[in-house]
Amino acid sequence: MNLTYYQDREKPKEMCSFFILCDDDDGIENLSELYLYHDREGLRWLIDSEDWVKHEENGRIWVGSRSITMVDDVPIPRGLFRAVLINKGGEKTERNFTFDGPLESPYPFPFLTISGGTYRFDSGYPLNYLICYDQQGNVVQTLLLGSNEGNIRDLRLSNSARSAALWANDSEYHISALTEAAVIR
Repeated sequence: MNLTYYQDREKPKEMCSFFILCDDDDGIENLSELYLYHDREGLRWLIDSEDWVKHEENGRIWVGSRSITMVDDVPIPRGLFRAVLINKGGEKTERNFTFDGPLESPYPFPFLTISGGTYRFDSGYPLNYLICYDQQGNVVQTLLLGSNEGNIRDLRLSNSARSAALWANDSEYHISALTEAAVIR
């Protein structure tokens, strides 16, 4: 589970990413529903197979969502969670895990500016990436940034990149922040 802060006018909003490793003898097509519970708070999120995001890494398939949120921008509770994966035959697998991310980010919200062929960002997060989007909003390139300012030309961006956002990440706290996209060209 990873918590991402998104830019907003008043204060950053929280959204969680939640993925589990799938291992069903009948294949991923046999899986139908994934539930995320926070029993202490009486909360439940349903992610069905039509809505989940599938991610493959090293030949292993993960399913989940990048958009677990609370109503009215209330922070997502911390503590013990329960994940339940159900296949089409009704069989289920259950796992408990703890998410103890900070209630507030230990870092100020980062910012990114792109102007006159240069970029500049300010971030306290340990790792900072430039996420580049094409004209339709699809991700076309992700670059780890080493310097907090420089010439866009030196980044050797894809010719299809039209805008970019800063994704700042701290894997120790399982948190990240994503700025709004800025126009590149």
